[in-house]
Amino acid sequence: MTITFLSNYINHHQIPFCDACCRELGEDFRFIQTQPMEQERIDMGWDTKAVTLPYVLCLYEEEERCLRLILESDILLAGWTGREDLIEERMKRGRATIRISERIYREGQWKAVSPRGLIHKYREHTRYRNQDAYLLCAGAYVPSDFHIIRAYPGKMYRFGYFPRTVHYTREQWEGLKPSGGMLEIVWAARFIPLKHPEFMIRLAVYLKEKRRDWAGGKEGFDSFRIHMVGGGEMEADLKEQAEKAGVEENLVFHGFLSPGGVRRIMEGCHIHVFTSDYQEGWGAVMNEAMNSGCGEVANVQAGAVPYLIRHGENGLVYPDGDFEKMARAVLYLASHPGECRKMGRAAYETITKLWNAEHAAAELIRFCKGVLEGEAVPAKEGPLSPAPVIAPGKMYEAMMRDTDFDGF
Repeated sequence: MTITFLSNYINHHQIPFCDACCRELGEDFRFIQTQPMEQERIDMGWDTKAVTLPYVLCLYEEEERCLRLILESDILLAGWTGREDLIEERMKRGRATIRISERIYREGQWKAVSPRGLIHKYREHTRYRNQDAYLLCAGAYVPSDFHIIRAYPGKMYRFGYFPRTVHYTREQWEGLKPSGGMLEIVWAARFIPLKHPEFMIRLAVYLKEKRRDWAGGKEGFDSFRIHMVGGGEMEADLKEQAEKAGVEENLVFHGFLSPGGVRRIMEGCHIHVFTSDYQEGWGAVMNEAMNSGCGEVANVQAGAVPYLIRHGENGLVYPDGDFEKMARAVLYLASHPGECRKMGRAAYETITKLWNAEHAAAELIRFCKGVLEGEAVPAKEGPLSPAPVIAPGKMYEAMMRDTDFDGF
């Protein structure tokens, strides 16, 4: 069985998954990159050397070979490419194709009323609804978007991004997080509006005002520090806000770091706060924080959250960018360090046992074999399991129905 993964370019969030596929399939797996990586991503520390991986081919360097693979591979995985014509030709030939997509209406499903947009979506997706075409949903809001355009009925499955997974020994795990003393909190992303870094300035003020509610106790914390990892257009304003609010000593601005540098900070932090809104298709930083054993506090609006978090078990979610509920969730973990450790451990196991590259690759290969044999069998949970269609405004309510936790 030959599988070709077609996307704009390979990055560090995809490499572990592709490595796992290559280990299973050898030369029968290839990744085709359709364009060079943007300078902005390179400046953020994304690795451009990935094109030297043995399974990576560049369309703009080996066009004939790449076109042959796109058309003739048993299975084509098609991400965003900027070259829909390549996929269209394969679909005309009736060859099995599995799309991987984030949201198509991330700014709001009201955009689905656009006649021009609907024509484009019909040509790209809907007209293939009865063909050998499937959709891997890189985010919990993807199924609802595609349901609107009536594409991939009964053929949508959970998926996502799978950064490098780290496994810790018992001894490493026991020494991972500092005990008592300083409460360490991490936020990591670009400093742009959709990521809402300004919430962390407000959080610092809130924790300072609520110190009596979380500080002290046998296993408690005495003070707190928020690590801000990243950079961008809002950085100068954020530093000014912190100074005016009198919390500049509680925030550390690290700038952009390598993926390994981000992980090292996460490993030393008790809590990760993920504040991105609906424009965040997935949010691989949350995979990394969970793998690092952080107690997770996450906005339900981001695509990864409903797939990765079980509220009250391996993290806490808050609705619709609600700062007050986010702050109360952080306060709960800060004032219940035992629960924070417990959720952090459960988060770690979610990644190491289920939402990781090796498991996703194994499930994909199993699924693809079924497709070629005429029976696509979904997984029972995690990657490749059926993706439920839940409207964006109903997601928090749906998650709350599945939990008994009412801790804050």
